[in-house]
Amino acid sequence: MKPLFHKVPVKPESSFSIRHDIRPNFDTIWHYHPELELHYIIKGEGVRFIGDNISNFSYGEIILMGENLPHTWRCKEEYFENNPNLGVEAIVIHFLPDCLGKYLLTLPEAYMIPKLYEKAKCGMVIGGEAREKVAKLMHEVTKANNLERIILLLSILNILAETDEYTTIATDHSFYQSNESDTIRLNKVCTYTLSNYKKDITLEEISAISNLSVTSFCRYFKLMTKKTYYDFLIEIRISHACRALVEDKLPTEVICFDCGFNNVSNFYRHFKKVTGITPLEYKRKYLTQ
Repeated sequence: MKPLFHKVPVKPESSFSIRHDIRPNFDTIWHYHPELELHYIIKGEGVRFIGDNISNFSYGEIILMGENLPHTWRCKEEYFENNPNLGVEAIVIHFLPDCLGKYLLTLPEAYMIPKLYEKAKCGMVIGGEAREKVAKLMHEVTKANNLERIILLLSILNILAETDEYTTIATDHSFYQSNESDTIRLNKVCTYTLSNYKKDITLEEISAISNLSVTSFCRYFKLMTKKTYYDFLIEIRISHACRALVEDKLPTEVICFDCGFNNVSNFYRHFKKVTGITPLEYKRKYLTQ
């Protein structure tokens, strides 16, 4: 999807931005910004879109995204039903590559930081001991002032630069920039698909949502996302199937139909194409961790 430029607000007395969000849900639009973003999900579940990747997110996840990497988080549908027992919480740090001074990146002692920024261009999910350390420091930054903020940010960057406990998210970090009408159109498509993925969505139906003819919509969607609409729809269905498999409350055959697939063999074929493994292998992999 073609992302919308987002201006990250930074206070005049601060070199970088940090916020602690507690809200009913995440419903951000597909956007990008020149700042790197460190995103810590404390509470909440749903689907995240980062670059050309569609995956589930859940509490405890820490992600570092490089400059201008488009992204958005979309909570599960129950988070939009005004349930007082549900809500989301996250700590988010935004910082420009040279926010601590352009000369920092040229210091011989800091040679790992530019390498980190390069890896972050495709997004990084931080795991293991590094995730635990960074989570603790991010909580501390929300309460810090003055020079202590800088020291804590450097400590976080040091951990991220040295760790090999991460997985890359997107396969490509070059994306089209957008105008407002493009962003509104693609967000309508995304929102409608996430709300209706369980049913058959025809090209005529989704084209009408975007106010385009079927031919124009297919061409437009492929240009913006580098995939067909049906590939996009299948990836969303598979992401929900993955979550259901890990929750282990329903048989695989029931999950298949509940996620919008019309037959089991079709579900198995698409699941292996997207994830590289069968539903049973996926289930075993995550339930034995």
